[in-house]
Amino acid sequence: MARRPTKPDVEPATSLGPLRMIFAAAAQYPSKVVLALIALAITAAATLAIPSGFRLIIDRGFAAGSDPAEIARWFRYLAMIVVVLALGTACRFYFVSWLGERVVADIRLAVHNNLLRLSPGFFEENAPSEISSRMTADTAQIEQVVGTTISVALRNALTAIGGVGYLLYLAPDLAGMLLIGVPVVLLPIVWFGRRLRSVSRESQDRVADVGSRVSEVLGAMKIVQGFNQESREQQRFGSTVEATFETARRRILLRAVMTAVVIGLIFGAITLLLWRGAIQVAEGTLSGGTIAAFVLTGMLVAGAFGSLTEVYGDLLRGAGAASRLNELLNQKPEIAPPARPLDLPVPPRGGLSFQNVTFRYPTRPDAPAIHEFSLTIEPGETVAIVGPSGAGKSTIFQLAERFYDPQAGTIRLDGVPLVQADPAEIRRRMALVPQEGTLFAASARDNLRYGAWDASEDAIWEAAKAANAETFLRELPQGLDTFLGEGGARLSGGQRQRIAIARALLRDAPILLLDEATSALDAESERLVQQALERLMEGRTTLVIAHRLATVRAADRIVVMDHGRIVEEGTHARLSSAGGLYARLAALQFDDTAVA
Repeated sequence: MARRPTKPDVEPATSLGPLRMIFAAAAQYPSKVVLALIALAITAAATLAIPSGFRLIIDRGFAAGSDPAEIARWFRYLAMIVVVLALGTACRFYFVSWLGERVVADIRLAVHNNLLRLSPGFFEENAPSEISSRMTADTAQIEQVVGTTISVALRNALTAIGGVGYLLYLAPDLAGMLLIGVPVVLLPIVWFGRRLRSVSRESQDRVADVGSRVSEVLGAMKIVQGFNQESREQQRFGSTVEATFETARRRILLRAVMTAVVIGLIFGAITLLLWRGAIQVAEGTLSGGTIAAFVLTGMLVAGAFGSLTEVYGDLLRGAGAASRLNELLNQKPEIAPPARPLDLPVPPRGGLSFQNVTFRYPTRPDAPAIHEFSLTIEPGETVAIVGPSGAGKSTIFQLAERFYDPQAGTIRLDGVPLVQADPAEIRRRMALVPQEGTLFAASARDNLRYGAWDASEDAIWEAAKAANAETFLRELPQGLDTFLGEGGARLSGGQRQRIAIARALLRDAPILLLDEATSALDAESERLVQQALERLMEGRTTLVIAHRLATVRAADRIVVMDHGRIVEEGTHARLSSAGGLYARLAALQFDDTAVA
């Protein structure tokens, strides 16, 4: 399983500290917060005014005998309270819900913006599917906290505090007995809360595992079905779901027991108090309206405290979700611009050099991908990098674009060390065509102009023509505006690759990085695209990774790699006659071609 992001200062299991992120996001909208608080205060006050209204109706309205006007007066007073409560509740719902949606949107944007800054190494160690789960499930939990839970908590807190005050006004002795029982209620909340938060965090992690498993299997469905592994994937997913259920069951059980204990204590205390109050009514020391108001207020206070126990559990879950998102939000990019980046030469020359470079991937620290690698590519030179799988060829491209920094050695672009330059400026000078053409769930136009977003219509079609993509693009139902599906699913592999090539052509960068750029093309398309690439490479520095050696014969220089080192270097003719690794690879490929 992918390693989760780590955070230096982890909040203790009993803390609601991670919710500070939510409060900070909500504080960006002070007017909405103030209006929501005012509405909360009004609804709490109106709720507490209802028992007072019943007290007045019983003690004054009913006492008026048969006078309808006097009775109507106090019922109008109660009706006014209800209207205020209804309007206040509507306003509270709107402003609090608005804040919830806005805070979630801001957090998602902030997390996504930070993810875009992180280097590829982070996503090697943290599964994108799990990150996606945090962006959806955890933000939904936060929306629940901001849009409902905090509102309920504040409303019940105000109701409880105001209700206790009113109880003290109505019957100090009975209210005093009630207050004595408050610590008895709070202690179970704290005790259960300590256990509930850790289980809630674990429950969120298990939900993320479900999303990760689904994403992994759906992304490899052809492999799953092609190897008849449906039953195994059912078992794996079933195990993950059951683990999620078991964690959720423990969380639910804790909350259920906590709710039962606290509500039992609260209503048990209320029952005893009412018993005592009934005796005082019988003795004539309390009026009927007072005891009615006390009963209603006591029920409100009891309900408020009981609801706070459930709210506390929701807040703990929200704190767990906020903690997980905070890890992503506070993750620092390993590859970042220096405080004072050096400017790259203008106009760009396209020179690239590696000097004694050693690099290990973060996920494979014991095995260097390249070791003491030195290579200088002159401006305008075409250099092909060949070798068996795992020789370190693609790593050269990763380092050239500064997706990683080497552990030793120096890489320079036009004489400027990459670590002293702005990574964005480095990448603007390079155009990459990866081995597998990666497309987005967007239109053909947007996928093409990803290399140059402001490209004109003519420039787009010119690049498409040069990449041998014009014909099939014009045949699409809506032309360039045709939606290509998830990952370009509506196109063939060769068509996706040609769009990727056209995208790189639009980039018009001084350095081209071609990683098996024609591997997915048929023979005819490969010939046409190769011709276009040869025209494009004129005057540009080009690095070509190739397994099919026939595509690199015309390179100015061929660099042969094995186990992360350069083992041979020269032209096709010289290397073929040298009898080394290149000659053996060439003999295998060309002999196979002749046989075919």
